[in-house]
Amino acid sequence: MKRSKTSKAWMTEHVNDAYVQMAQRDGYRSRAAYKLLEIIEKDKLIQPGMLVVDLGAAPGSWSQIAAQKVGKHGKVLALDILPMDPLPGVDFLQGDFREASVLREFEAMLEGRQVDLVISDIAPNMAGNAMMDMPRSIYLIELALDFAQHHLKPGGNYLVKAFQGTGYPEYMTLLRKSFDQVFTRKPKASRDRSNEIYLLGKGKLENYTAVFPDDDTTSMEY
Repeated sequence: MKRSKTSKAWMTEHVNDAYVQMAQRDGYRSRAAYKLLEIIEKDKLIQPGMLVVDLGAAPGSWSQIAAQKVGKHGKVLALDILPMDPLPGVDFLQGDFREASVLREFEAMLEGRQVDLVISDIAPNMAGNAMMDMPRSIYLIELALDFAQHHLKPGGNYLVKAFQGTGYPEYMTLLRKSFDQVFTRKPKASRDRSNEIYLLGKGKLENYTAVFPDDDTTSMEY
């Protein structure tokens, strides 16, 4: 099949992208590694020995960074609907965390431990239609927040990618009810034209209101 002008332009930009070239040089699985590196260095989010959860982990660059930072005495638990090649220091589960059975299996991997940090670079497959894309995106990050609310230790931190649009202000309200401080971050590796932004909740509050009841989630395609 002949490539469209749009796909050719994207490939040209991707190949010439400085962060793509840096990721290849530094051995990271994607350019997204530099987004996380900038944020965790600015906000001092990861220390040796921590337990970190990565939701929507594939292809694994965020888990890579987290595992390096927590060291041999820490642990990273990662989850994605897509497969992910193994990484040292990372326990990975492939499955759809919108499904209650997958969530229960992943929660069992915690072995009763509370989490120091939840990170999530998750996003649905974008159709290019904001009326479809924004509800899908908000739904996924609501689920990520619900997980963080239930499993972060008091004072723990939460970092998630969001897209600005319908549902974004309401999501910010939920974050502010759950954390002592909420910040927005736009790392240099995030393309200027993208409306993605990273939301950081610092200091999980002990008293919070869960986003979802503990029941089966509805099916929705990424």
